[in-house]
Amino acid sequence: MSKSYPKVELHMHLEGAAPPAFIRGLAKEKSMDISGVFDENGHYAYRDFVHFLRVYEAATETLKSPEDYRRLTLAVLEESASHGVIYSETFLSPDFCGGGDVGAWREYLLAIQEAADEAERTAGITLRGIVTAVRHFGPDKAKAAALCAAETAGDWLVGFGIAGDENAGKPQDFAYSFDMAREAGLRLTAHAGEWGGPQSIRDALSLGVERIGHGVRAIEDLALVDQLAEDGIVLEVCPGSNIALGVYRRWHQHPIEKLIERGVKVTVSTDDPPFFHTTMTDEFDRLSTTFGWGESEFHTLNKTAAQAAFCNDDTRAKILKKLELSDA
Repeated sequence: MSKSYPKVELHMHLEGAAPPAFIRGLAKEKSMDISGVFDENGHYAYRDFVHFLRVYEAATETLKSPEDYRRLTLAVLEESASHGVIYSETFLSPDFCGGGDVGAWREYLLAIQEAADEAERTAGITLRGIVTAVRHFGPDKAKAAALCAAETAGDWLVGFGIAGDENAGKPQDFAYSFDMAREAGLRLTAHAGEWGGPQSIRDALSLGVERIGHGVRAIEDLALVDQLAEDGIVLEVCPGSNIALGVYRRWHQHPIEKLIERGVKVTVSTDDPPFFHTTMTDEFDRLSTTFGWGESEFHTLNKTAAQAAFCNDDTRAKILKKLELSDA
């Protein structure tokens, strides 16, 4: 699939999408030694999922100000737009943007929004934000993140979710944070079913989410798969991420096609693209090569993602219009 083919992405971590050269440049500006973050080829280096989280957080240490996040957002959106992404939702953590303080968070968010507005004008890509609590930071910090989200909810900050180590605590430990976000009018998602099995997905659903980040291990419980299909729960599937981290060893082993065949609503995203040596073009190309998918399947993926996006109806209509024009 060509780089110019329009694509809609719902699952991308802003810091995790930072080009390695961008992070190295920031580190050099600030005289920071982050050599352990990269391998001899200049790529992010990690051994497994837990180490990946540590490397991710180490790279994030270079991002110290709203201006850093403004520059980061521009760099990420320029890369996404070069691969045909017309709409993207990105996970943001107040833990990294102001330490969970509402006042500081507002400053970071303003800088990110300003960059997003610039990218929309110059590159034609629309971005919306989802505040994400970091699961392994614990429930108290999640409450602070939820307060930041609730205080800045609106047409740009549209959702709330949770990410991080799926083995840290239980989803219900974070119920208060999800309730706060829901009451503020935010849409809800949660990472589950990547490292945790089917029960982790059921636990996440108990929080009232309408989307699940990853969720691929639902395939191990076909009753759960049928429940997801019946309830219209949308999966934010990131195949390249799953392969890179070893959730599945080969592309042909990935359950994305089986999930779709059983009626589950599925979308495709990159997660943390430079960490996993992927782009949205790569994701589409590998799916095409592995499963024989063509424009019909990719149009369905895009339309499903647009319909599941947390943006307002006017923004959604614009996305759908762009998709229709590309198919004409």
